Amino acid sequence: MSEKQEFLTTNRKALTINLDGTHYGTIAEIGAGQEVARVFFQAGSASGSIAKTMSAYDMTFSDAIYGKAPRYVSRERLVTMLGHEYNLLKERLSEKRGERTCFFVYADTVATANAKSGQTSGHGWLGIRFQTKPLEEPSDILIHVRTLDKKNVLQQEALGIVGTNLIYGAFYHRDNPEKFIQSLVDNLGTDRVEVDMLRFSGPAFAHIDNRILSLHLVKHGLTNAVMFAPNGDVLQPSEVIYNRPVLVERGSFRPVTHVNVDMLNCATAQFLQEPLVKGKDIVVLMEITMNNLLAEGSLDEQDFLSRVDMLGHIGFTVLISNYSEFYRLVSYFRRYTKEMIGVAMGINNLLEIFNEKYYENLEGGILESMGRMFRHAVKLYIYPMLSQAYDSYLKTGHPAEGGQAHVAHAFAGKVLITARNLNVSDHLRNLYAHLLENHYIDCITGHDEDYLTIFSRDVLQRIKNNDASWEKLVPAKVAEVIKTRGLLGYGKPAKPASASPIPDA
Repeated sequence: MSEKQEFLTTNRKALTINLDGTHYGTIAEIGAGQEVARVFFQAGSASGSIAKTMSAYDMTFSDAIYGKAPRYVSRERLVTMLGHEYNLLKERLSEKRGERTCFFVYADTVATANAKSGQTSGHGWLGIRFQTKPLEEPSDILIHVRTLDKKNVLQQEALGIVGTNLIYGAFYHRDNPEKFIQSLVDNLGTDRVEVDMLRFSGPAFAHIDNRILSLHLVKHGLTNAVMFAPNGDVLQPSEVIYNRPVLVERGSFRPVTHVNVDMLNCATAQFLQEPLVKGKDIVVLMEITMNNLLAEGSLDEQDFLSRVDMLGHIGFTVLISNYSEFYRLVSYFRRYTKEMIGVAMGINNLLEIFNEKYYENLEGGILESMGRMFRHAVKLYIYPMLSQAYDSYLKTGHPAEGGQAHVAHAFAGKVLITARNLNVSDHLRNLYAHLLENHYIDCITGHDEDYLTIFSRDVLQRIKNNDASWEKLVPAKVAEVIKTRGLLGYGKPAKPASASPIPDA
């Protein structure tokens, strides 16, 4: 029966590799037992694929083999393990079978639940270095996983399954990255394991953009957030955020405008002056939700890359998340840090926070969402909006209704709307006043009023219409990268205007 007709069990995957006879190598595991090796031995015929298995639990032994490490569960340790074991494999077996064998090394360094520390979930780095043809240079696949089972023995079992899936995927799905990603949770599901970082490298993956792979991790539910450095490198979020204050701005960034940068610069200046933040090394992020990326109905990978390229070109770290509600985004950061969290946003996003329809799935409704969001030092920094822009916002399909905040008729002209003079529905007024008076919500100060008339959709339409005036509405480096790379339709035949513009902030 073909693989397309049969869903392979974990043991069947291991047996397939054992019987194939084309791959031969080492399995080295630290931290949760030899779970992957156990799968391969239990499947049978392991002599067809396994040259050596090992585990070095004691730190002294581990250091003697791989050298000292500041952290034993880290990407650096994993790469060291892969390099050491692969070199040994070549040194000892190349002459004997190098011309007819594809060598591989699978390695992992993990930590499961620990009763002494109170840690209930586990995490670890898993990777494989492998040849696709005999004698060729190897390629690597690295992943970071979180095991979500409550019991230690179940976390160990999950690691054995995902490790086997990784090896099988490297051998049989490497030419179909999306299928590879989905196969990582075969026989597990996303309720037992999260894969929040994935990186391909080497000659087998010269055509692969790791940012697209990370995007598919979110798309297929293997994780809820991925992160990219300004240079485009894929980052592991916990390593970046761990025990640091976080400031984040959510936007469409299509394109990045002066408003986006001004908002974050002003919010950063205020965030750094917070008593809980002063003197600390903060993390500043630009965040895009999957909802935003799917706004056109389907996922446009090139559009996604354009946004990440623009933000990276002006030095920003980018977070892509599946958290539509802000309280869920804050809860995500709380996994990794107890420090203060700041969220920079415009009036339009503040309106959405006070729209009760988003909290119908919560038993406590909007009150529960506010309780989740503002516990443990969280503050919203609100960028102002002209009342004229607000009127335009309402005409785009987001009318003030139910619990949504609304502006009084006094703002009929070009009046500056801030968090201070924004009115909300009567039954939410006391809640809003409480948040405002206790500085859970603050106005952004020092903004550039010349930027308040900039709308991202208007700028995008000017780019598509070959109207050169758009260049003055975005940072110079953003204009440069749009023109040199032909992003967002630049240089193509003009297209007709779309819906009314929505302000960036």
